Amino acid sequence: MKKRNIWSGLLFGIGVMGFFDELVFHQLLQWHHFYDWSTTEVGIFADGLFNAFAWFATIGGLFLLADLKRQRIFQRTRWWGAVSLGAGLFQLFDGIVLHKILRVHQIRYVDNLIVYDLVWNISSIILIIIGVVLLRKATKQEVKEG
Repeated sequence: MKKRNIWSGLLFGIGVMGFFDELVFHQLLQWHHFYDWSTTEVGIFADGLFNAFAWFATIGGLFLLADLKRQRIFQRTRWWGAVSLGAGLFQLFDGIVLHKILRVHQIRYVDNLIVYDLVWNISSIILIIIGVVLLRKATKQEVKEG
């Protein structure tokens, strides 16, 4: 029961953050593509694959959520904690692994990139902390009730 609430929330959080990243930074602001080291066409194709991944994760999380609710085992605090944790982990993975280690793209191509990196990674850490706090709260509630 706990794991299914967590998996549902993680998938949903990863998917929603991926979709948010794609919508805001790739499409609206046009700061980068998922893969920037080729032609514009390859970048847009990579964005499409990334967007498909985000939607599959989101829909997968929602299918699990529907099943949790159907079985009456949905745990709101645990689920929202996992959503925040998933969103933060996705964003931190993107900021560290994709931006800095693999260098498939940067947040934005400017001279003072460190400001963008700090905001990106600090906001991901804040989401992770919120998620951990909510998951601990859910565990404490369960201990009190159990």
